[in-house]
Amino acid sequence: MKKEKEQKVKKGKRGKEAPDKPLDLPTVEQLEAELGREKYRWRFRRVMRNTIYALVTVAAAAVLVATLWMPVLQISGNSMTPTLTGGEVVVSIKGSGFKPGDIVAFYYDNKILVKRVIAGPGDWVDIKEDGTVFVNEQELYEPYLMEKALGDCDITLPYQVPESKIFVMGDHRSVSVDSRNTALGCVSYDQIVGRLVLRVWPFNALSLI
Repeated sequence: MKKEKEQKVKKGKRGKEAPDKPLDLPTVEQLEAELGREKYRWRFRRVMRNTIYALVTVAAAAVLVATLWMPVLQISGNSMTPTLTGGEVVVSIKGSGFKPGDIVAFYYDNKILVKRVIAGPGDWVDIKEDGTVFVNEQELYEPYLMEKALGDCDITLPYQVPESKIFVMGDHRSVSVDSRNTALGCVSYDQIVGRLVLRVWPFNALSLI
């Protein structure tokens, strides 16, 4: 009997259940704060999404503009020194109405060359032994040259520029192969990529051309 009573007592202790704890519900202030944080995250995501869309649109437009109207080119070689040197990056603008002194890029033999416009269609070009250039019997003012040179010239002088073409020369007259040589000749308008207007690299040389 005694053992049975002890067992009943133990069983009663084990069977005793703990009282239920009250639920820890958030307050109205906490709910409002969490709602505010969720609204902020939603607005932030929307702003970021719109910003990314805008950046992608601007980048696409920039690529389109660069391709169609403002081609970006890298200079190679030394035919345009000291004005332009190899490795520099320049921006050109497509157009027409090129005049003496303009620097243009044009297609030649699957490459893009850069030279300076000397004369236009119908103009007469003459180059003296010392490299002085005359256009229509007027000496051409060329402050951009470090030295004058007749260079690699195999055309008959004076020379008349054909219609719809321009006569071009590099600023480094002693090494440039240009319209003075029949291997390249004059440049037709449909070969021209554009007129160089801005040097963008290196940054410390950023300048108009």
